[in-house]
Amino acid sequence: MRGREEGKPILVLVADLAMVETVAAVIPPAARRLAARFWPGPLTLVLPAREHLPPPLTAGSGTIGVRVPGHPVATALVAGLGRPITAPSANPPGRTPPKLIDDARASFGHGVAVYLDGGELPGGASTVAAVEEGRVRVLRPGPVSGAALSRALEGD
Repeated sequence: MRGREEGKPILVLVADLAMVETVAAVIPPAARRLAARFWPGPLTLVLPAREHLPPPLTAGSGTIGVRVPGHPVATALVAGLGRPITAPSANPPGRTPPKLIDDARASFGHGVAVYLDGGELPGGASTVAAVEEGRVRVLRPGPVSGAALSRALEGD
């Protein structure tokens, strides 16, 4: 619907670490530490994926991106469903993500069956970080800085 680039993984929203365990093969201690510090919020953690996941989620990478959303509507939706949900951004590639429901409707119109109005959104993409061998590697910069991630792993 949004014209997502082929071969690009799709992150999932989760309610908590217990839900992460349904999609991740392992949650390293460093990832648990980052989740405790920055979730809910704009940090997507990339972890080794379970083998049973649909191929579009991992795009053949063997990893899955997971995040506990900071927005109360998204949090309630994930908790209410009781399982992870896919969460690609609500904009065609190269366009700014919508901040208001009317902006989303302008992009997708009747192609989307249901819109949830969460009010004005702050916009912007989450920080995406891979946790490897007890270290963190920022794959996409965002609101949570690499320095903040490193400090969290060091115990700050």
